[in-house]
Formats: sequence, structure tokens, C-alpha cells
Amino acid sequence: MADIFAITFPIFALVALGYGCVRARVFKPSDMRVLGQYVLMIALPALLFNAVATRKIAEVIVPSYIAVFALGGLATIAIVYILVTLQGTGPARRAIAVMGSACPNSAYIGFPMMLLVFPDLAGLILAMNLVVENFVLVPISFALLELSRPRQGMSLWSSGWQTLQSVLRRPLVIGLLAGMVVSVLGVSIPPALSRVLEMTAASTSAIALFVIGGTLAGLPIVGNRLLAGQIVFGKLILHPAMTALCVLAVPLLGLPALSSDLATAVVISAAVPMIGIYTIIAQDYGHEGLASLALLAATVGAFLTLNGLLILLT
Repeated sequence: MADIFAITFPIFALVALGYGCVRARVFKPSDMRVLGQYVLMIALPALLFNAVATRKIAEVIVPSYIAVFALGGLATIAIVYILVTLQGTGPARRAIAVMGSACPNSAYIGFPMMLLVFPDLAGLILAMNLVVENFVLVPISFALLELSRPRQGMSLWSSGWQTLQSVLRRPLVIGLLAGMVVSVLGVSIPPALSRVLEMTAASTSAIALFVIGGTLAGLPIVGNRLLAGQIVFGKLILHPAMTALCVLAVPLLGLPALSSDLATAVVISAAVPMIGIYTIIAQDYGHEGLASLALLAATVGAFLTLNGLLILLT
């Protein structure tokens, strides 16, 4: 138990530090946006590029892992969509519920967690998680959100094409794809550049967690508590449960079974709270209060669920 606590305590301590610093006005909420931009635009792309470019492409892409992570997310999307539809939830809030339940924060919370549990695999796990999130889970969530508002003359195909273009322009995806190109070509990174990338990547974890806490301090905590609770349940319980079932079922697809480390990693990856931009996306649809309530509750609740999951899996 002490070993598990030693893994999770630093993560949530840094989140709490960020929260406390903003509440105490040591930092302003706007400062969190600046630090967050550094993580998203510089540190994480450098980390992904270095993690992928320095390995053979066969080590970077594990089909069984990607299939499990994708299928677990898709199963969660389907179940949550059906359940909230049966409750009579409107299309916009339904899409917000789906995104909150099935899109984990692999960059800001998942990666620091993997860095402590599986330090040698953390970069590769992040890369595979981001492939699934950016090309499967997040686009589906955005499509549902777009369908919830008047189409304004834009077809679903056009909306999907715009979403794909937006994904390909993200620095995280550019860093990941550039690393894959270098890996396939077998190009060696000069030692001096490699050191720069390593130093930049090393700054990712602590700043990302601090930003999560600081961002939570400025959120408006109002909204539908019942639906927010259901979103939290979907994210912290349903999503990892569906992913665990997919781990057991992956041999039925003709794919190799996952190693114990990767099986543990994929379930933990599904169990982290929702993506950090969740409230920003929801704000555009008038549901930032619901998203803020769910995000805060999921972040606090994850301290208990992740500790319990680590005890079960490790």
C-alpha cells in the first residue's frame, strides 16, 4: 500500500499545489493558460518526438494495445450515449457526457502516472494513447457535438474533414508523426539535439500537473449534479472496466495478448480523468458548468479509484 501511495501522492500533491497557488493568488488563472501552452506547444511534442524517433517503429506501434484502447473507448461511448439518451438528455449535453466519459487526459495526468509506474514505457504508452484519442475518440465526440447544433449549411463530411485538419495541425500530433518518420528512415538524432529534447521533455510532468490544479481553481462549479455524477462514473469506472474486458477479449480478434505491463498500462490509461480542455469545449456549447463540476469531481475521485486500481493490478 505504501508503494502505491508513493506513486499517486506526488501526482495529486502537484495538482493540489497548483490549486492552492491559484486560490492563494500566488498565480493568476491566466498564468495557467501560459504554462499550459508551454506544455502543449513545446514540452509534450518534444517528448513524443524523442520517445518515438529513438526507437524502431515496431516498438512504437503495438497493434493489440491500440486495438484495446480504441475498443474500450468506443464501448464506453456507445454505452454512455444509449444511457443518457434513454434519460431524455438533450443532444449537446449528451455529447458532453460522451466526451467526458471516454476521452482521458493522457497528456497531463496519464503520462506522469506512467512515468512513475512504467518509466521505460511511458513515452511509448503516451504516443499510442494519443493516436487513439486524436484520431478516434476525440473526433467522434466532436462529431456528436457538431450534430447537436444547427448545421449552418455545412455537411457532416465537411465537418469531419475540418476536424481531421485540426487534428493534424496540433503540435502533439506533429511531434508524434515527425518522430515516426525519423524512426522509419532510421535517422540518428545528434547527441546535442537529443539532450535538448530530453531536457525539454523532463519539464513536462510537473508543469502539466501544476496546470491541472491551477485550472481547477478557476472553474465555475455549477450544473446538473446527477449528470455530472454519471459522467464521473463513466470516466473512472465504466471506461477502465470496458478496457479491461477488451484486454481479455483481444485474442478473439486474432491479435497477440498484451504483456502484463501493457495490460496494466492500458487499463490505468482509461481510468484517468477526462481531457484538460473539456470545460473549454463545453463552454462553446453553453455547458461549462456541467463540465467543470464533472472535471473537478473526477480529479478528486481519481485519487481513490486510481489507488484502488493500482492495488488490484500491481
